[in-house]
Amino acid sequence: MKPFEYVRPSTLQEAIELVATNPKAQFIAGGTNLIDLMKHNIAAPGKLVDINHLPLKKIEKRDGFLRIGALVLNSEVASHKRVLASHPLLVQALNAGASGQLRNMATVGGNLLQRTRCPYFYDRAFPCNKRIPGSGCGALGGINRMHAIFGVPEKPDPRSCIAVHPSDLSVALSALEATVWVQGPHGERQIPMNDFHRLPNNRPEQDTTLANGELITAVEIPDAVFPKHVHYLKVRDRASYAFALVSVAAALDIDQNRIKTVRLAMGGVAHKPWRLFEAEKLLTGQTVSETIFRQAAEVAMQGARAFEHNAYKLKVAPNAIVQALKLAASLS
Repeated sequence: MKPFEYVRPSTLQEAIELVATNPKAQFIAGGTNLIDLMKHNIAAPGKLVDINHLPLKKIEKRDGFLRIGALVLNSEVASHKRVLASHPLLVQALNAGASGQLRNMATVGGNLLQRTRCPYFYDRAFPCNKRIPGSGCGALGGINRMHAIFGVPEKPDPRSCIAVHPSDLSVALSALEATVWVQGPHGERQIPMNDFHRLPNNRPEQDTTLANGELITAVEIPDAVFPKHVHYLKVRDRASYAFALVSVAAALDIDQNRIKTVRLAMGGVAHKPWRLFEAEKLLTGQTVSETIFRQAAEVAMQGARAFEHNAYKLKVAPNAIVQALKLAASLS
């Protein structure tokens, strides 16, 4: 690990200025991902700006929203009475991620910002456009079992990236149409969750739409539309401490066996949480049934493309969508 400077600013504005004015500075909170990256020499910040003591640790009800501070721990969110009552999908997604020890350290803001777990990103012996832009993508001709099937170019080129985003929480927040509040050198702004993460395109090194020096301050979720009939399904290699091969966040508002509103998002299949908008349109207003769920899954898979080692996802993903919907609707 390379030497670095550690600072602990006393205000939010001071922290933002320290990072905005120094390209080698990075924010640190729980550090559950950043420290690993530093140990692997993937990240080498010259200055770490500790934000743990800043006033961003509240979970509070606001007019029409539940606001969760960026520094609230994942374990605190998952056990909070208001979250348990109004947003059980968040609780399921958080409890599916990492381990109890990591959830006791990881923050909400850091969870959204964690980097891909693509092995070619971590192994410096291989090219990686996310690690070194323009160097190539080792996964394209390598073992791409865990990689993307959505949002990938029809004909990938050496500048491409087929890594997937690892956060379970982000998938649930996408389904719940959350808003990310950020503050930076030019003030405060809101970013819809679906626009927060980005597809790689020609800038695979850039995971989010955050500008230089911007810091996540909170996440806001609209009032409970889905206090029940939700399910987070995570398909993985082992039952805990494993990242999703495919995951599905399903939320249904059902009235007399008819679907009034539905939200669907997937993880483990794209460079960002993948909303299933067309499947949602198909399901809205329909009577709950396995048949309509299978039709929605078929629609959701349009545009999916597999590589040599992840073709199994073309079968696993639609089955996961159906199963998540059945469990959310209490059909299983």
